[in-house]
Amino acid sequence: MATVTDPSSLASFSKCITRHLNLRFHVDFDRHVIKGNVALTIEALEDKLSSLILDTKDLKINKVTANGQDAKFTLGTAHSFNGSPLEITLPFELSRGQHVIIEVSYETSPQAFALQWLTPEQTAGKKHPYLFSQCQATHCRTMVPCQDTPSVKHTYYAQVSVPKELVAVMSAVRDGQEADPKDSSRTIYRFRQAVAMPSYLIAIVVGALESREIGPRTRVWSEKELVDLAAYEFAETEAMLKTAEQLAGPYVWGQYDLLVLPPSFPYGGMENPCLTFATPTLLAGDRSLSSVIAHEISHSWTGNLVTNKTWEHFWLNEGHTVYLERMIAGRMFNEPFRQFKAMGGWKELQDSINTFGAKNPLTNLVPDLNEVNTDEAFSLVPYEKGFALLYHLEELLGGPEVFMGFVKSYIQMFAHSSVSTDDWKNYLYKYFKDKVDILNKVDWNGWMHTPGMPPVKPQYDTTLADACIALCKKWIKASEADLSSFSAADLQKLSSHQVIEFLALLLHEDPIPLSHVKRMQEVYNLNAVKNSEIRFRWLRVCVRAKWEEAVPLAFQMATEQGRMKFTRPLFRELYNFDKYREQTVSTFLKCRSAMHAVTAMLVAKDLKIDQGKSTAL
Repeated sequence: MATVTDPSSLASFSKCITRHLNLRFHVDFDRHVIKGNVALTIEALEDKLSSLILDTKDLKINKVTANGQDAKFTLGTAHSFNGSPLEITLPFELSRGQHVIIEVSYETSPQAFALQWLTPEQTAGKKHPYLFSQCQATHCRTMVPCQDTPSVKHTYYAQVSVPKELVAVMSAVRDGQEADPKDSSRTIYRFRQAVAMPSYLIAIVVGALESREIGPRTRVWSEKELVDLAAYEFAETEAMLKTAEQLAGPYVWGQYDLLVLPPSFPYGGMENPCLTFATPTLLAGDRSLSSVIAHEISHSWTGNLVTNKTWEHFWLNEGHTVYLERMIAGRMFNEPFRQFKAMGGWKELQDSINTFGAKNPLTNLVPDLNEVNTDEAFSLVPYEKGFALLYHLEELLGGPEVFMGFVKSYIQMFAHSSVSTDDWKNYLYKYFKDKVDILNKVDWNGWMHTPGMPPVKPQYDTTLADACIALCKKWIKASEADLSSFSAADLQKLSSHQVIEFLALLLHEDPIPLSHVKRMQEVYNLNAVKNSEIRFRWLRVCVRAKWEEAVPLAFQMATEQGRMKFTRPLFRELYNFDKYREQTVSTFLKCRSAMHAVTAMLVAKDLKIDQGKSTAL
């Protein structure tokens, strides 16, 4: 078997592999650090193993032992974004197959990329501080010394000490709590993750949390101010889980809880096992944004159970997850709805590639990430280009039922392991051995290793999109005299998904005149819409049309939440409105400290601030 190398990890995982982590965290809100102790059960993969390397970044290492004996350690030279290798010399040699317990006592930095510490003012309740982690892709090393690569999977147990007025939850099954014997003002929460998983899925939240049961294996968690709305919004979770199981096989993780984070969380959702993280921007009050939850549920199979071997193969996680998410939508609604969502995804892929540049090698489905910061490489390309490839194969190989049979078989074949694109492709050829002639006609190099849009545009059923296309064309062609022909009835016949598509279509055209935008607000009252996907696109349409009344609303949305899908494009649109460029930069600088570190870094890059500190691209 070829040795796996991961350009995003400095750990020696070809020599030895982590099987289990035992974590002890003391969460210190005063100093914004976690005082940690981790015991790693490590198996030697070669004879005469006498040293090993773990990934760390910005950690203060206090002590290292091997099977209880002191071990010498050094922190190697810090890489600009991959961190510092923790080089450990064992006091003995190991033979292949032998295990050693490496115990590391350490402390995180207040600037740890994985951790965001919120003041009480940044929470819904305004009374207590809050901590959440986001380890994907390569930030677990800022929270725990580990082999921080998705090619290594391990179980974990954790004990977390927090102030007793707060609650801790993790990406694991809850295993009880007790008063901290060392400090009566604190509580220790315990967690057990018995299914092996990669380091990027270790997650922790500490805050004034409450929960509501919404299904036989699901609780929803958040601050009390949002918990009932969240319970309403995510009421269909069990139905989605059952549909996913019908498609992909049994759900192996036991509990499936959801946690709604404060607004600065940078993503729509994060598929942490047993505890999906979700942005509060999903709480539209109309259950229209459930595709994010369908996506995170799907990750329980594609991503968490079958995992990309390195981040260069991220499309295996995300392309299959989008495919499964849309299959769930097709089952729960209908096939035209699946097709409609796929059409919208193709448009978002075009937007993402336009942002990066059509010749940018990071728009390859399988990019080279040597000396590339994974945060700066993040985009919708692996999601939507990956989905487009799978949908193209579905068209070629016999339709959704036939191709879903392959996806289910692929999940069963590679469950509990990490795979590369070659592993996937070889299995595809094996599964469809009677259709090799069809597979050989696929432009694999064009799909995998060529930047820009895919070599083939799939054919989608436009049934649900036709009304959106017609309304968009009507607005584009309308003269001043035609504006009176528009009325509130135009949108009343459309679902919220179709309104999103209508606005997305407008964003693919030249900016419409200011008079048209004002009329649109007059008849549709889009300023009053709470659905964040509609509001985000509407405000971009307004700013592009240079409607100054919308500028404060766009600034408000860009800063009152931190989901990068919304925040980055809104800041870019405002920056491109010359009159407001200085205000855009000053607004960002004022809000920067309240943003998640990844969001702040990427918005600064978008606004051409701190260019000297940029690490890639």
